Amino acid sequence: MERLDFDVYEVFAQSDPLKPHVHVFNVLASTPDMALALAEENFFRREGFVNLWVVRRDAIHQLGYQDREGFRKSEKTYRTTEDYKYLRDKWRHYREHPMSAEDRTGGTRDGSVVD
Repeated sequence: MERLDFDVYEVFAQSDPLKPHVHVFNVLASTPDMALALAEENFFRREGFVNLWVVRRDAIHQLGYQDREGFRKSEKTYRTTEDYKYLRDKWRHYREHPMSAEDRTGGTRDGSVVD
């Protein structure tokens, strides 16, 4: 009797064209086509989906625990909005106290000219 080799396939589904694919379950199949057929037959005829992926589990690669240590949060705060909080107050000030034409050309609000 011939023995068939089966692989584990991870199944990812996309429920809407604007949403990402999400892992939903896995199937045991001999070929990718069989994995697609099993995934569709066992789950997706009851659920709506727009796209379906099956990936052999051993084809998925991930970082080991030791490799993850290199991905700590960096101290580059200029890449976030944390360093720019003062701008909110600055814009509020300019909305509440709009500049006149004289202010923009170097004059002051009381009419004098700034040297």
